[in-house]
Order: sequence, then structure tokens, then C-alpha cells
Amino acid sequence: MNGQNRNDIKPGLEVNIVLKKDQRTGAKTRGIVKDILTNSSFHPHGIKVRLQDGQVGRVCDILS
Repeated sequence: MNGQNRNDIKPGLEVNIVLKKDQRTGAKTRGIVKDILTNSSFHPHGIKVRLQDGQVGRVCDILS
């Protein structure tokens, strides 16, 4: 799953996100979802989430 649909993402899931500073390179950061920050049901660049360690980025891969 690619992380563009809000329904696919739940707190506690392991995901890869792209941080704002890594958008040019596409470097991925792995973590566990704490909060879902995007209100809309779909976003073409990925749903924005906060990980348990506090980092914020857009979901590119759902791992679990």
C-alpha cells in the first residue's frame, strides 16, 4: 500500500515516511504512527503523520 488513503493508516502501524527535508532525495524514515495529521481521506503525496519519536512526514509505504 502506498499511504495515499487515510483509511489504510491507523496509529500503531509501521510505515516509511518522507520527511520535509528529504523530499528532494526521497530518503525514507521508518517508524510507528502516533497521530494522523491529514484530515482529507486522500492525498496524492501521501497522508501526513507524526511518528512515535515525534518526526512528521508523508507516508510512502505501509509495512505492517
